[in-house]
Amino acid sequence: MTDSHSADGATIPQPTPKTAFPVVRLLYALGFALLAWFAFWALLLLSAVQFAVLLVTGRVNAELKTFNLSLLQYLWELFAFITFVRDDQPFPIGPFPKPQ
Repeated sequence: MTDSHSADGATIPQPTPKTAFPVVRLLYALGFALLAWFAFWALLLLSAVQFAVLLVTGRVNAELKTFNLSLLQYLWELFAFITFVRDDQPFPIGPFPKPQ
């Protein structure tokens, strides 16, 4: 609330104007939630593939490990946007995360 003063100097609280409902943010969040669902299942599938590679070769595939890390970071970015932790839009609007 904002305040204003009356003729006698008393403070009169004024209502703060309401902001519009963020429809665009909601639509983006729903779209990114769908992408998060696919990314989650892809990550589980690739984890199973990595385990199979480990059983056959005795070591993990470094390229698959790097891609899984990128996919995991992407999943974090999706959930961070959906839950208002960050305002930067993830891929495909923003860049795909690179492993660090």
